Amino acid sequence: MTKDIHDTESPTRRNFIKAGMVAGVGALLSPLLVKTAQAAAEAAPAAAAATPPAGAPKLKIGDVLRVAREKLYPICRVCPECDGVACAGEVPGMGGIGSGQAFKNNYNTLNRIDLVMRTFHDVKKPDLTTTLFGQKLSMPVTSAVTGGVSYNMGNKMTEEEYVISILGGCQDAGTIGWVADGIGDQMDVFERRIAVLKQQFGGRAIVTIKPKTNEEIIKRFRMVEEAGGIAVAIDIDSAGRAARAVPGQTVEPKTPKQLAELAKSTSLPFIIKGIMTVEEAKIAVDIGAKGIAVSNHGGRVLDYTPATATVLPAIAEAVKGRAVILVDGAVRRGQDVLKYLAMGADVCLCGRPLVRGAHGGGREGVALMMNIIKDELTVAMTLTGVPSARNVPANVITREQA
Repeated sequence: MTKDIHDTESPTRRNFIKAGMVAGVGALLSPLLVKTAQAAAEAAPAAAAATPPAGAPKLKIGDVLRVAREKLYPICRVCPECDGVACAGEVPGMGGIGSGQAFKNNYNTLNRIDLVMRTFHDVKKPDLTTTLFGQKLSMPVTSAVTGGVSYNMGNKMTEEEYVISILGGCQDAGTIGWVADGIGDQMDVFERRIAVLKQQFGGRAIVTIKPKTNEEIIKRFRMVEEAGGIAVAIDIDSAGRAARAVPGQTVEPKTPKQLAELAKSTSLPFIIKGIMTVEEAKIAVDIGAKGIAVSNHGGRVLDYTPATATVLPAIAEAVKGRAVILVDGAVRRGQDVLKYLAMGADVCLCGRPLVRGAHGGGREGVALMMNIIKDELTVAMTLTGVPSARNVPANVITREQA
């Protein structure tokens, strides 16, 4: 019998799985339960996104997952393992496009990479801190680029509540979040997100913009600059979703010349998200990008793309030190973060777990998710003998032999 991958994990993780399985069975027993859960979620106060009052009971992971499932079902089932199987093809939604294979590739490839345990050392309190574009982070993890509460997440939160939850939760965990853009979002939606960023967080976030026309992108760059943003990005991989764009919206691939124009147009660090080849990583750095994000958009834009863990090592070897290397793709645990760092990433982006955290517990739920990852990373670094997250050796991991 194959051993369950959670058999040796912490009580927190076991409760996470147990809560998921119990609620999952309940959701399948009767449509009435689903309707009741949805009604309860709709009646929940908007204050869920705010910081809890002093003396409030400490949030539990099981409660976060239960509420998240009630709010997100059936858009997201909050499966015990977020592996892309149950939600395959559900785009819009939280699944992978088409067969869902690109999403599953991200998860399965990362899952087949093992950590090499070493305990003959003096690493007792590893240093998880790092710096990203002048911002000191408590760990090399930020939120990923997630958004579209109305069409991807069931519309159970407002745009403002979601941004507050993501940015606030990340801030409370000592790191930063990203503000997303949507293919079909009108300017007023983007303006509302930026207003929250400026008024409540002093601009402390990275803002990504869909690959609209350069004119539209630069217009939004100016808004982010005025809000005091840390950096700007475009998720160039979204160009693959142009066929599903709202009529009248232009979403397009970019030439190196167009990318260079964008890099020169802003005073902020410019990041290109959606890099999957060594060739394009080199071009991105050459045209002035200060950061690249190795990403296949969570498997949501092109079916049958390789996992980010497959392409990251070669990309890191080619451009390490010339630009900040970020990566996303099935970051679920602190151990996943350590694997990606060993493959050459500087910072990892965590997406779907924070969607759950935001819906299940608002700002506090996101902070809880991030702090669980931080704790797991601390243990993983201790048991592999890694003193600093800023210098993780490649021999920390070993890949499963084919």
